Amino acid sequence: MWKKQSFWKGSAWLVASAMAAKLLGACFKIPLTNVLGGTGMGYFSSAYGLLLPVYALSVTGLSAAVAQTVSRAAALEQWATVRRIRLGARLACGGLGLGLVGLMLLGAWPFARWIVFQPDAVYALFAIAPAALFGCLTAVERGYWEGLQNMLPTAVSQAVEAAAKLGLGLLLCQWVLAHPEIVCQWVPPEVPLSALAAAGAVWGVTLSTAVGWVCCLLHGLGKRAKLPKSDQPAPPMRQILRRLLYVMIPVAAGSLVTNLTSLIDLMTMMRCLGKVQALHPEALADAVGSVANSPEFPAFVYGTFTGMAVTIFNLVPSVTNMLGKSALPCASALWARQDRAGLAAHIQSVTGGAALLALPATGGLWVLADRVMELLYRSRPEEAVLAAAALRSLLPGMVFLCLAFPLCSILQGIGQAAIPVQCMGIGVLLKLVGNLVLITKPAFCIIGAGIATSVCYGVLLGLVLYHLRKATCQSLGLWKRLLPLTLGAALCTAAAQLVRSSGVLGTGVGNTLLAITAGAVVYLACLACVWRKNLPSRTERRKCPQKM
Repeated sequence: MWKKQSFWKGSAWLVASAMAAKLLGACFKIPLTNVLGGTGMGYFSSAYGLLLPVYALSVTGLSAAVAQTVSRAAALEQWATVRRIRLGARLACGGLGLGLVGLMLLGAWPFARWIVFQPDAVYALFAIAPAALFGCLTAVERGYWEGLQNMLPTAVSQAVEAAAKLGLGLLLCQWVLAHPEIVCQWVPPEVPLSALAAAGAVWGVTLSTAVGWVCCLLHGLGKRAKLPKSDQPAPPMRQILRRLLYVMIPVAAGSLVTNLTSLIDLMTMMRCLGKVQALHPEALADAVGSVANSPEFPAFVYGTFTGMAVTIFNLVPSVTNMLGKSALPCASALWARQDRAGLAAHIQSVTGGAALLALPATGGLWVLADRVMELLYRSRPEEAVLAAAALRSLLPGMVFLCLAFPLCSILQGIGQAAIPVQCMGIGVLLKLVGNLVLITKPAFCIIGAGIATSVCYGVLLGLVLYHLRKATCQSLGLWKRLLPLTLGAALCTAAAQLVRSSGVLGTGVGNTLLAITAGAVVYLACLACVWRKNLPSRTERRKCPQKM
């Protein structure tokens, strides 16, 4: 029989799964970048840039909406309603997925030609379109189990999907490169092989989303996944769909707005880089070197920024964001009981858990950004230099993002899903203005997009904290939780910098690994001194029961 999980147990499953998925994702992106280079990754990233806002509607927005609706019905033990919600969500999201696939196929050519100015990226855009359907179908299954506070299906499907993407994506990319005589006969002769290889990698990504959906379906076949029987009649399907839409629209809009930063980069970076290349060629050459004279410079820099710097940047937020999936049902229960003190304690625990990972990772990457890029992208030294500078400009935003996203989930859990949309809308506007202003300056160039991203997420975090304090009507007391972690991260960063500058084991891989190890040891020693302050509070353990 199905059992409910505690917040921390569910978070542990999700965090472990996210770490595994991101490790596999890095194992996919890093060799793919070494194979395709900056230009090829520009084609690949163009497809991802179109998919991310669409995927935000399905994977993030719809799963959160289904989870919230299911959790409310399960709390009242309305099991017939829970089953009806799952059926209605499957029908609605399946239709939505088909519609999104059609729109992406129709919009692929105009998007490639007039938005990203990369006509050859259209093949990758066609390949990514079916992923929208499988994303919607997967969102229903994940949201259903998350609403029942069983995070295992989401965790397992995420890891399996990442493994499938690694294997299938690299396999199809290498197959295209090894058989150009087969694939090139179906396209015009002027299409570069790197664009077709990028499309092959994207097909692997699409197939992996189908694998993730099948994995979720298989979980529901066991006896232990069955719900209790219920004599209560389920409401009409029309009422179920209306309730889903009522929750889905603001949550999905919030997820869509959140992912607009990548879409803004896609729409503005290459255009602004082409402008600065035409107007300030000499100043640009002084800033980035001889690559500034290449006609492929905009695609080269955009592919480096998104395929290398943003890949490393997203590693930690993708893990801490998993806290939000477990935080949402617990926050909803606390809010239903009007337990504001318990909600404040819950916010402290979630923020502390996110900061526990975000702060030391940011400090370590700040010190070792260039070494990390050189280590991961040895065959692409020009891209590695640019990516290291871009990564440092993104790091303040990484801390803000790690803290903000789980808190946005809490706002959704307490019925204020429109607030994250408004907050992120302000941040995205600043991101757009920052890109347009900074990227056109030769002195900033590639780091301009990173600075604008950091400002965007900093504003988001500040506004979200303001609204949470307003909702709880009391101080959140976050400084007491964050100060020891900040001091520990500062000492971790200092230790890594000391080892790096000492030149122990030279300047290669050995010195980099030793610096990482030294920082980790110092940070763990600091945590040992304040460990109790970072455990879940007694209030939260009492307010979020272990079992149904």
